[in-house]
Amino acid sequence: MAEWLLSTSWQRRVKAMTAAAGSAGRAVVPLLLCALLAPGGAYVLDDSDGLGREFDGIGGVSGGGATSRLLVNYPEPYRSQILDYLFKPNFGASLHILKVEIGGDGQTTDGTEPSHMHYALDENYFRGYEWWLMKEAKKRNPNITLIGLPWSFPGWLGKGFNWPYVNLQLTAYYVVTWIVGAKRYHDLDIDYIGIWNERSYNANYIKILRKMLNYQGLQRVKIIASDNLWESISASVLLDAELFKVVDVIGQFLLRGSFCFVIWAHYPGTHSAKDAKLTGKKLWSSEDFSTLNSDTGAGCWGRILNQNYINGYMTSTIAWNLVASYYEQLPYGRCGLMTAQEPWSGHYVVESPVWVSAHTTQFTQPGWYYLKTVGHLERGGSYVALTDGLGNLTIIIETMSHKHSKCIRPFLPYFNVSQQFATFVLKGSFSEIPELQVWYTKLGKTSERFLFKQLDSLWCLLFQLLDSGGSFTLNLHEDELFTLTTLTSGRKGSYPLPPKSQPFPSTYKDDFDVDYPFFSEAPNFADQTGVFEYFTNIEDPGEHHFTLRQVLNQRPITWAADASNTISIIGDYNWTNLTIKCDVYIETPDTGGVFIAGRVNKGGILIRSARGVFFWIFANGSYRVTGDLAGWIIYALGRVEVTAKKWYTLTLTIKGHFASGMLNDKSLWTDIPVNFPKNGWAAIGTHSFEFAQFDNFLVEATR
Repeated sequence: MAEWLLSTSWQRRVKAMTAAAGSAGRAVVPLLLCALLAPGGAYVLDDSDGLGREFDGIGGVSGGGATSRLLVNYPEPYRSQILDYLFKPNFGASLHILKVEIGGDGQTTDGTEPSHMHYALDENYFRGYEWWLMKEAKKRNPNITLIGLPWSFPGWLGKGFNWPYVNLQLTAYYVVTWIVGAKRYHDLDIDYIGIWNERSYNANYIKILRKMLNYQGLQRVKIIASDNLWESISASVLLDAELFKVVDVIGQFLLRGSFCFVIWAHYPGTHSAKDAKLTGKKLWSSEDFSTLNSDTGAGCWGRILNQNYINGYMTSTIAWNLVASYYEQLPYGRCGLMTAQEPWSGHYVVESPVWVSAHTTQFTQPGWYYLKTVGHLERGGSYVALTDGLGNLTIIIETMSHKHSKCIRPFLPYFNVSQQFATFVLKGSFSEIPELQVWYTKLGKTSERFLFKQLDSLWCLLFQLLDSGGSFTLNLHEDELFTLTTLTSGRKGSYPLPPKSQPFPSTYKDDFDVDYPFFSEAPNFADQTGVFEYFTNIEDPGEHHFTLRQVLNQRPITWAADASNTISIIGDYNWTNLTIKCDVYIETPDTGGVFIAGRVNKGGILIRSARGVFFWIFANGSYRVTGDLAGWIIYALGRVEVTAKKWYTLTLTIKGHFASGMLNDKSLWTDIPVNFPKNGWAAIGTHSFEFAQFDNFLVEATR
């Protein structure tokens, strides 16, 4: 076939190539014609001198925090479809790694995730949704790597201090129980365990954790220390021989001298320290991306997946976050590989970063090796090549422009990308490859846009124009991705279009009457401080037998700025006029208090400064109306017949510039002027970290 291609006349080549373009589209035809006319820079792909570093995979983070919160509430078949797009091999993103938050009851970016041990004698390995998500990922890809990492910790570990290292054995025990519980209750083998996300480490704690893991027969579980770009653990390891032996993975740039480990960093900007590269040890970008999943986010992702290795020798990149399945107006809205934030409608969007991921993940596997001959293109962009050592070759080429590939962090120095011809020469064991499958993505203008399109086999053969050395030439433009591979297993998976996007229902109610809930949290409620769980009230066999309960009675060891009050939001951020009604039960005598709220305008790491209209009642026989969660802006206050251990019905109505409240269906305060904010979520919560119950929640709203 190579001889035929070389001997074919110019006219016959052009005719064949034009026909081959076919369904690939008008925008790609010039690529073939120009490739014949003007070859430019040459790049050799060769394994004669050995291979580069071992590839460890591409992944996503669920957590940090509550980023998958709404996913579990999706009805079937849409929930399974979303999971397929993320984890199913040779279908969509086909991820190799899933990293999850070990829930610690604290606010960790977009919400709180419940701990498996709220208290010292409390263990429950069915709280939250990360167990479920890991099982679903394993179901689709049994070889997926699982990583667990704490962001916050339950308060009892701190013994009054906001610090997890007060009792090192206790904290190590807490983490090890999570790993053991994953296996015992869910048959999940955790591969890596972290220390404390982007926070301080303690050398003695790491030693104790290693010993406790070994004692439990978990020698294969590797320790990550310390998953923090800004704090170096290097000196501690080099000065402490015992620590050196127990640390498997170090989360910082550099270990100097002859003692070297795997190095993990967050948002490295594709670069690692020169000395870190010289160690010859594994380097990972264990948290990256964090960018809106538009085409610019896809450009960011495509650029760093190649250049994290080329510039920094990083052999794994993990995206925060896996799926944008939280209310969009929370911090970092839509910063997931895909979007699934409407369980009430079933609508989801397979965003372009999914297909950018597929360019690498569908044609590689952990255990493959990069070639040594990878690098930058003369006029901008980059190329990497990987092999399984068994004759298969995958080449990924990206030409992402500066304008359309900025990640949210760090700062991206200016660079230029322009049209260019690139000739790739296959040598060594690859010189006789007869055919390469071709997958193509073009980001940018709708008229020119392609996402993960396979070019047909004739295109691929003519593309190569093999000579005695084996070579092919591409005409490359800005914001393109090519994967050329010997593998034929790639697929652009698809399902029928999901339902159309719909706003949150304007009338929504939940009586929480679920005897054996599959998940611990009620649908669509997004806890921002505190943890609200289904509860069976054995003291009330009647109307309030099943309720929603706030279950924390002390502040967690925080990772972010948790509020002093617990709060869970729900609904449509654009709601303006609404009536909220809910039965409430204060459990703490004298000092206890609860609220319902509307037009709540902030959440996540900004929850402390949330504004809205908050209607409070207290066990000391008082009520209050405030314009903020913190209670600094007081609209009204007074006395009322309220006590603990008794059910009350609160009603809050906000219409235009006025708000009114009712207690047990009787007017308590009316027509309080409310000028800000104009819109926001509904919410329920408590005055402090205290037990309280909620039932028969109802909201009727208009924008």
